Amino acid sequence: MEDLLLIDDDMDLCQMLTEYLARYGFHVHAVHRGDQGLEAARSRAWPMILLDVMLPGMDGFEVLQRIRTFSSGSVLLLTARGEDVDRIVGLEMGADDYLAKPFNPRELLARIRAISRRSAPTGPVSATASEPTPLIVEDLILDPAARTVHQNGNPIDLTAVEFSLLEVLMRSPGKVVEREVLAETVLGRKFHPFDRSLDMHVSRLRRKLAGARSDSDASADDRLKTIRGAGYQLVLHRSIPPRRP
Repeated sequence: MEDLLLIDDDMDLCQMLTEYLARYGFHVHAVHRGDQGLEAARSRAWPMILLDVMLPGMDGFEVLQRIRTFSSGSVLLLTARGEDVDRIVGLEMGADDYLAKPFNPRELLARIRAISRRSAPTGPVSATASEPTPLIVEDLILDPAARTVHQNGNPIDLTAVEFSLLEVLMRSPGKVVEREVLAETVLGRKFHPFDRSLDMHVSRLRRKLAGARSDSDASADDRLKTIRGAGYQLVLHRSIPPRRP
């Protein structure tokens, strides 16, 4: 069974999810306070954490913020229905995805599986197969097998969603990748025009790429370009040599 950490003060919900997810190969370790959840998160490298926003002891946002100081593991945020600001803030702070309460357990299972697929390391390579080739686009190097990203030789710590997003864009450098394609490939669901998840993940990835730039590379700030009404583009700055007079 795959272990999941559930941090939620609704004990009935925790019991129901523990029993439901067990039928699909997941063992849920439930904690009912934010401060205790943070300690549990520190205790081991959880494949995934299900984190409620409204918690006693320490709210979910603070727990998430602190988790992101020591882990880039997957976090699925559980929010109150209609609280769009909670979802946006949670994504900005590093959550991989969110689900509004009350929710259907089958939808939660689908979200868990989608996140797991994105974050799963590449399996053992057979003698007849070849390892995935690292992607190199200008100063960016993404290794799908090791799940590492370097820019200008500096490592960049990405969440599972951010890694998948960058990988898709790096496979089509300089080209616009439609939002619908990114939503289905990266988030594992159809694109909805009012869902800000994709925008938030792009924003976080853009900031991380800008933060890892070399001091001389001022153009790194606009590395990910938003094409209004279409999608996103990984901008190429060095693919065309400058013209000489």
